[in-house]
Parts: sequence; C-alpha cells; structure tokens
Amino acid sequence: MSEISRCRAIAGDAERLTCFDNAAGALDTAERQGDVVVVDRGQIREARRQLFGFEMPGLPSLFGRDEAEVKIDSVETTLLSAGQGPDGKWLFRLADGSEWRQIDSESVRFQNRAGMDVRVRRAALGSYQLTAGRSRAVRVRRQ
Repeated sequence: MSEISRCRAIAGDAERLTCFDNAAGALDTAERQGDVVVVDRGQIREARRQLFGFEMPGLPSLFGRDEAEVKIDSVETTLLSAGQGPDGKWLFRLADGSEWRQIDSESVRFQNRAGMDVRVRRAALGSYQLTAGRSRAVRVRRQ
C-alpha cells in the first residue's frame, strides 16, 4: 500500500502509470499468495465478536487502526446447554459457539433450558459477567 501511495507523488504520467501498474501487480500477487488479506469492517466486527472474551493483546493492531470503532463490550446470544462441574461451578455453552466457565463462588439459580437469552458483558478489571434470563450476573471466563 505504501508503494501505491508513493506512486501518487510522481509527476510524469508515464512514470506514474508504470509505478501504479508495478505496485498494483505486487499487491495482487501478495493477495493471491495469502501474504496480504483484505477484510472489510463488517468482517472485523464479526471476528471481534467471535473472539470476545479471549485475551489477545495484539488483536487491536491486527484488526485496524481505530480500536474504539470495533470494540465490543457485550454479546447477546442464547444458551445451548449449561452444567455444573465437580467443583460446583457452571459451564455455559452458547449458541455462538463460545463456552464460559463460572469463576466466582456464588450460587446461581436460573431456568437451565436451551434457547434462553444470554448476555455476556465486560466487567471490571478485565473480567466478564454472564446473565442467563433473569438470573444474577455470574462472573465468568471464556474457555
């Protein structure tokens, strides 16, 4: 991309066109070989949604310049299933393919049925809270 931008500064028409042709050809080759991938903002938002809850420090720079524009603070989906492990903590499997494990020790009461509305949101200090139906918020970690 920087090579294409550099071409704009060339005064002569023939030299500028040659520069553009060479730069565009190199970019096209890089894209076909998988060295460059072009994605639109909708694809970035969907990737961020699918990765919501995973700690990946390099992700903001990977997906563009303006992190605030694509930052997701919560996701809403439905419950596929939920069950308690031997430690008594819940594991929630959601329709978007994510799994969240309870990390607090509070008891949770909710109607454990598939299709129930679920919301997972960012909370304080890098944690997340899951609300299933009208239950209290449960502190969770993405699995």
